[in-house]
Amino acid sequence: MSETAVPPAQTAAPALSHRQILTVLTGLMLGMFLGALDQTIVSSAIRVIADQLHGQTAQAWVTTAYLITATITTPLYGKLSDIYGRKPLYLTAISLFLTGSLLCGLANSIYELAAFRAIQGLGGGGLMSLALTIIADMVPARQRSRYQGYFMATFGAASVIGPVIGGLFAGLDTFVGIDGWRWVFLVNLPVGLAALAVVAKVLNVATERVRHRVDYLGAVALVVLLVPVLTVAEQGREWGWLSPTALVMYAIGAFGLLLFVFVERRMGAEALLPLRMFRRPSFRMGNLLNFLVGVGMFGGLSSVPLYLQIVKGLSPTEAGLMLLPMTAGIMTATGVVGTLIAKTGRLKVFPIIGAAFMSAALFLFSLIEVDTSLIQVGLTAVVMGCGLGMLMQTLTLVVQTDATPRDLGVATASVNLFRQTGGTVGAAAFLSVLFSTVGGRIEDAMRAAFARPDFVAALRDPALLANPANRSFVEAMQHGHGSGLDLNDTSFLYNLDPRLARPVLEGFASSMDTVFFVGGCVILVAFALAWLLRDIRLD
Repeated sequence: MSETAVPPAQTAAPALSHRQILTVLTGLMLGMFLGALDQTIVSSAIRVIADQLHGQTAQAWVTTAYLITATITTPLYGKLSDIYGRKPLYLTAISLFLTGSLLCGLANSIYELAAFRAIQGLGGGGLMSLALTIIADMVPARQRSRYQGYFMATFGAASVIGPVIGGLFAGLDTFVGIDGWRWVFLVNLPVGLAALAVVAKVLNVATERVRHRVDYLGAVALVVLLVPVLTVAEQGREWGWLSPTALVMYAIGAFGLLLFVFVERRMGAEALLPLRMFRRPSFRMGNLLNFLVGVGMFGGLSSVPLYLQIVKGLSPTEAGLMLLPMTAGIMTATGVVGTLIAKTGRLKVFPIIGAAFMSAALFLFSLIEVDTSLIQVGLTAVVMGCGLGMLMQTLTLVVQTDATPRDLGVATASVNLFRQTGGTVGAAAFLSVLFSTVGGRIEDAMRAAFARPDFVAALRDPALLANPANRSFVEAMQHGHGSGLDLNDTSFLYNLDPRLARPVLEGFASSMDTVFFVGGCVILVAFALAWLLRDIRLD
């Protein structure tokens, strides 16, 4: 395709020194760290939290409530920041997030926690998208990738630190007189207050404000579209993807889509997500790729820790530390790519290479077995991190270059909207693949195990059966080669004799291989589509 230069009007930005930009960046990174940390810190502690609040069967709503409000408010923040300015909206986002965090730390039931997580999401929807928009206001497109690299490093660091901190607090009965799990949310308060102070003091960058009508009806239509879709993505495995409840959700979502298109057509330039933007090739293709990358990224990030904890027997803290190589890959790739973009102004090659790296990593993960060394897992995580580092910042730039200054906030918000929607769908779909296949894979592994002398000897060993955990496992075997196992709680594996646990671990490893293979295929599609991007040259 022919080379396309970004018009100067789209790259104009206030002239700030590198030191001034870094000063503002400090506050933005603190805000982004809050949002990114919350996506991972709760995941490693949710089982303990649900036990404490006597709501294990309803725990999915804690995640769903946050994702729904964060996803829906993301484009709204972009639109409102175009009208009222970035600073007041960013301060509002941090304040709402902190209010929700404090309330979550005070929750006394699982349903209270879900409601308070929804308040958190009202703020979380603006933390990342507004930070990227503010940098776009301050820095010309060609130099922007240098600073967006800091954000990607922050996101990667939070993705690793989150499970570590979550596992640590979840493992404490109390900390300074407060239930340990409550600190999963209360830890946000000092970081958030620091972000508020820094942003209030240093974020004084002049931006062009645009007079708009607020598209409230479009926001309502987006709610009708996304809430059923995200809800069925979270609950579909339990309900059944073609159950009557799921079909009703699909129908409501379809109605929401039609309503959204109708409202946005009527609102024209004042729409929450103007349909005219979808006529721009880079905006359209960039966000399609963002959706696919979200599917693969969140699916992979949710599956790797499960492999490390279930199959390799690592604690949540140890599993979080094992993701450090992925963070190293993200930081290295963002730094190198940011420098190259600043020097050459080229973008197209990096999404292509990034998708190739990420797809290769997921296919390599699909080859892991019970005895795969942690070194191999770590090296594969580096490859995946490099792919993510190349994809996330460059796709944001691709979408931004196709937006006029008046639409910059909406365009940047759309990146997070599509990526997070893809992530929600990806995580739910990947877990569905895992748990819909693992039972059969364990049964197959059990049948093969009965042909091994060591397994048969273990089943007949009186000393081994004296252990209650081993005895319960053998009794479950009597119901049919593993079909009697309760896989809702896999902690029983830690107390099993290794010979008995082996078939279960093989079954999980086999199912996870399928999950990673599906993810690799999704990113392979993204790799093919990346070649269709315009050859953008940043001036």
